[in-house]
Amino acid sequence: MTPVLVDARRLLCPMPVIRVQDKVAELGAGTLVEVVCSDPGALNDIPAWCRINGHRVVETRISGEEYLVILEVGEA
Repeated sequence: MTPVLVDARRLLCPMPVIRVQDKVAELGAGTLVEVVCSDPGALNDIPAWCRINGHRVVETRISGEEYLVILEVGEA
């Protein structure tokens, strides 16, 4: 399954999390979401949001100057 892309580059906290929250609200459980950020804080903020809201972080990765978080949408 191809992940749904959320481009949060050039956004600072809390905007990457808000973009993810807005996109996840449109998606069903089990959907993969790939978030690309330029704010290194997103590597902590998005996983924390996932824990609070019942979503699962599949992977976090740094690629050059971009930060990637892949998550799986949990049950509503």
